[in-house]
Amino acid sequence: MTSIQVYPAIDMKGGKCVRLYQGDYEQETIYGDSPYDMAKKFADEGATWIHLVDLDGAKDGEKIHANEVIRIAKELPVSVQIGGGIRSKVDVQFYLENGVNRVIIGSLAIAQPELVADLIEEFGGDRIVIGLDAKDGMVATHGWLETSSQSAVEVGQYFASKGAKHVIFTDIATDGTLQGPNLAANKELAEATGLSVIVSGGISSLEDLGEVARLAKDTTVSGVITGKALYNNRFTLTEALQEVTKW
Repeated sequence: MTSIQVYPAIDMKGGKCVRLYQGDYEQETIYGDSPYDMAKKFADEGATWIHLVDLDGAKDGEKIHANEVIRIAKELPVSVQIGGGIRSKVDVQFYLENGVNRVIIGSLAIAQPELVADLIEEFGGDRIVIGLDAKDGMVATHGWLETSSQSAVEVGQYFASKGAKHVIFTDIATDGTLQGPNLAANKELAEATGLSVIVSGGISSLEDLGEVARLAKDTTVSGVITGKALYNNRFTLTEALQEVTKW
């Protein structure tokens, strides 16, 4: 049995590593001046994947931190997934042709689902990841500033039918709060779609990671993203990687 994948998160805003509280751009904490240095630290601690988010890009709809992303992808011995500001096929191609392993599609999946289905067909379900960010089960878009009329389960089922394999599910209410992940919502999404679900939001402790690892034994949950807990020294990445191998 393979253990779940742990994805240390680096959220980039203004060229720095930050974390937001519940997606609020006015409530940020800066944790480092260099996304590359942070990624290198994670790689040195045993990370095999890095989860990158271009927060400025998510809000403004363009690739603001592309240079940092590509440097990490090309120079460090890790796989990279990037989300934020990816609004076209050109954006997707740019990243995939420059060393990035997976591109996360969020707002575009709601605004132009047919286009995203075409991207999955062209680039493959392993490289196009659907990013579902939900408030009370409804999908939010554009840096979480807008809420759509579609549920996470409905959107997940649609893209599963179009060949998607992976979905990152973020419960906005728990994100950056260190209050524990919304396990019930992740379980529901996994069971309703059969997609490989990467849990995001609320991880606060090694116990939380263990809960996700246990959930993964009985569902298609496959990974977990952790950011604030690492930056607040709740645990180290090395400890996190050890924890998920126990289950």
